[in-house]
Amino acid sequence: MTPAARIQAAIEILDQTLAGSPAEQVLTNWARAHRFAGSGDRAAIRDHVYEALRRRGSLAHLGGGLSGRGLMIGLARAECLDLEGIFSGERFAPAPLTASEAVPVDPADAWLDWPAWLRPALEESQAEKAAPIVAAMQRRAPVFLRVNLAKADPALAISMLAEEEIVARRHPLAATALEVVQGERKISGSRAYQSGIIELQDAASQAIASVLPIAPGMRVLDYCAGGGGKALALAARAPEAAIFAHDIDAGRMRDIPARAARAGARIGLRKPGQPGGPYDLVVVDAPCSGSGTWRRTPEAKWALTPDRLEELTRIQREILSIARTLVAPGGALAYMTCSLLADENERQVAAFLAETGWAEDARLALTPLDGADGFFASVLRRAE
Repeated sequence: MTPAARIQAAIEILDQTLAGSPAEQVLTNWARAHRFAGSGDRAAIRDHVYEALRRRGSLAHLGGGLSGRGLMIGLARAECLDLEGIFSGERFAPAPLTASEAVPVDPADAWLDWPAWLRPALEESQAEKAAPIVAAMQRRAPVFLRVNLAKADPALAISMLAEEEIVARRHPLAATALEVVQGERKISGSRAYQSGIIELQDAASQAIASVLPIAPGMRVLDYCAGGGGKALALAARAPEAAIFAHDIDAGRMRDIPARAARAGARIGLRKPGQPGGPYDLVVVDAPCSGSGTWRRTPEAKWALTPDRLEELTRIQREILSIARTLVAPGGALAYMTCSLLADENERQVAAFLAETGWAEDARLALTPLDGADGFFASVLRRAE
């Protein structure tokens, strides 16, 4: 496919996505209906679509409207591409620019790529960091790997990846973190991945996991386990700890046994609503807005509403209320979110401490300005 044909495909996919269809579903359906498109074509089209969703507001401004075509005109302008060469009307290319579309526009404000109703909350939560965070989140998120220290060290992992033309470098947020700078689409088929030496995990998430209080012999529960990333990271840190995973939706944990086997880890699964206990450490990676990860999930940014945010904060309070009963005397509860908002982070912790009389042992708050996703964690200690 030509570059212009790829942009035309992205226009069609974006129009369906803007009408309410999930982007992943539309991309999959498009690929099935256009089997002539190679893997390079599909990857390029996917990149166009997610770049447009990530920068939807500013690209719509540059392109003259919120539509697939408007977003792609905006992207071409933002990237200083040959507009007339792409929008030529030739075979498989988008139609030529209209007179109004060809008119130059003023530069776009980065805040256009953040929901307007949520701007006061981010400015209140992050103060002087808010505007730089919004600008940073216009860019694609890096791909990070976690080195499984139970099997290898970072130097060996980097060397193994390089043998398969995957270039990675260490990242300062965590001793286990590698940032992939080339060959990211080869990761899942690599020997390092298949043998459990590496796992995909954001560097901020790894940094959070590295400060959690875990030691051999402890009983640990990952209460909102999902795919088990935190449980696997903790198992690598303390192989002799007894680690369990729980989620209210058992389907979310279906990949944990295979991932644990590949990593050489032992993780017990708890049935939904039957977490067991007590535990020396309970990890709560709570459902949240995901605002710290919106570079990766740009659709979620535009789907969040005030009512949904209020519902999420209520769910977080309910989960904390349950999780605290699972902590043994003297044990710890680690509350974390991938949110940048005080309502989901600092205020939840303050309310919990006021209600329970527990103590806060540690706190870590990261934003995309630190080089990875936005993440918050507080380690809360129950009295003996």
